[in-house]
Amino acid sequence: MLELEHISFEAEGEAGKKEILRDISLKIDERFVAITGPNGGGKSTLAKLIAGIDAPSAGRILFDGADIASLSVTERAGRVISFAFQQPVHFKGLTVKDLVNIAAGKPMSVSDICDILSEVGLCAREYIDREVNSSLSGGELKRIEIATILARGTQLSIFDEPEAALSPQRQLTLLINIYRCAQEGAQFIIVSHSPILLGMPDAEIFSFDNGTIHPCQYEDTDSYVITKTFVNNRQHFLNQLLNEEP
Repeated sequence: MLELEHISFEAEGEAGKKEILRDISLKIDERFVAITGPNGGGKSTLAKLIAGIDAPSAGRILFDGADIASLSVTERAGRVISFAFQQPVHFKGLTVKDLVNIAAGKPMSVSDICDILSEVGLCAREYIDREVNSSLSGGELKRIEIATILARGTQLSIFDEPEAALSPQRQLTLLINIYRCAQEGAQFIIVSHSPILLGMPDAEIFSFDNGTIHPCQYEDTDSYVITKTFVNNRQHFLNQLLNEEP
């Protein structure tokens, strides 16, 4: 179980320190947790604090009762927590096969690597020996990064807006893969605006509001409300947005 106790975070800006998070206390024991809310509201900041990329200005972070606030991002990744960035990193000269092996922390068979790549919708024959560099599209890099998270098999995996480079079909594939892993005991936190990923069965959803966070029902999320309104009454919605007469 992940526990956040009175977490606050201030960032340095041109005008001095700016409060991003304010006194957040939270217990997360569900297998799948989604965090949503407006841009700049603190979603990604909270994810990075949990992963150890940034340090809180105040408060404690506990995982299964142990205080992990003093652990570096590398130490957390080696023990319990994996983190996937919004923009995947390029690795010139490193092949997809090498990257998955590094993530797993042990040599994996070609068959196992192919299975993981297939789980994220990549044809293993075409990608296993490709270099992880600028020749790959953003969507391909994102799916390869997700594959490394699955290969690592840590207790808690954090995804920061994984839908950014994924089509709706790929988002559905990711939802299925995460759901299956969660059923087997893994835990996931996803920062997302995607009405597809937020619709994960049995998801516990939290929404940010002015630096604080609160539980939220799927049907009350902005992503769901806006998508439903647009799909059900597209022309009226567009007319309002474009200041045209209905």
